[in-house]
Amino acid sequence: MLIDGRPYRTLWMQAEDCVCVIDQRLLPWRLEVLELRQCAQVAAAIADMAVRGAGLIGATAAHGMMLAAREAQSPAQLQSLAGMLIATRPTAVNLAWAVKRVQQAIERAPWSHRAEVARAEAATIADEDAAACAAIGQQALPLLKTMAATKPQGEPLRVLTHCNAGWLAFVDHGSATAPLYAAQAAGLSLEVWVDETRPRNQGARLTAWELQQQGIASTLIADNLGGQLMREGRVDLVIVGADRVARNGDVANKVGTYLKALAARDNGVAFWVALPCSTLDASLANGDHIPIEERSPRELSHIEGMDESGQVREVQLCAPNTQALNLGFDVTPARLVDRWITEHGVFDQAAALFAAAQRH
Repeated sequence: MLIDGRPYRTLWMQAEDCVCVIDQRLLPWRLEVLELRQCAQVAAAIADMAVRGAGLIGATAAHGMMLAAREAQSPAQLQSLAGMLIATRPTAVNLAWAVKRVQQAIERAPWSHRAEVARAEAATIADEDAAACAAIGQQALPLLKTMAATKPQGEPLRVLTHCNAGWLAFVDHGSATAPLYAAQAAGLSLEVWVDETRPRNQGARLTAWELQQQGIASTLIADNLGGQLMREGRVDLVIVGADRVARNGDVANKVGTYLKALAARDNGVAFWVALPCSTLDASLANGDHIPIEERSPRELSHIEGMDESGQVREVQLCAPNTQALNLGFDVTPARLVDRWITEHGVFDQAAALFAAAQRH
């Protein structure tokens, strides 16, 4: 996708031992690239949210395993480095999936070939992620065309999204934004409502920025405004991403997603979840078993922004010593999801969703 008119991926290799990622902690104010040369640096980038989003976390962790394969002197040491990567973020299933996939590739090859095998597998994971997201957009496009055809002439299709499931959260295209980019390319008129998404403001800082870069009309709104806009008939569709989907179709996504699904159901607004099949977790029967990440209360009690002088500063929002609970995700029950959209098709039943993933 585009930054200042130039196409980018979120992750690329600069040399055999250098993984490059966009430092998302500095967006939208400054574009900087992190050069990661050690597995520990990859783990820190994931834990500190320099990279974020289910797909990108997985692809970055896969490249972390590539670096781990270069560092490790024994299978035991490699296993230890893999454990360090997996421990960085507990909710998104893509992370552990990607680490284990690279591990398995290494195990199938001679130990002396571990670095080149890991590099090839990590590159494949990144390419597959970008291709899957592009396919998600194409799978959703006929539905969007049908929906747009019901609108009065000249009126845009109005879509609400939550958090960042855009190309910055994947290697390219994004999950929830892939249908938007496909619709834009097909000439559909769009207007996107962008939830600010507390506590880390990924909607305000990332989604709004990348939609601007791509030339899609968008309006930033407070998290809690979406329900009122739905009541007023100003939302045609809600599209969100996912960090993990349990076997019954329950969806873990950024906290606040559940409330959007409830509001959508109450107002007869379609609620779609867009995700690559790597985000499915058949090992969990339902969303009650999905681990919910509890992050630092400081993310809730403080906020970062740019002041009038152009300096990025952090300020405190509440009284000192205020107790805060910062759960990063919530679970939306499958009964509130109208469609799950993957690279393999559009599904309105979780059983069909998982069956299709198994076939592929």
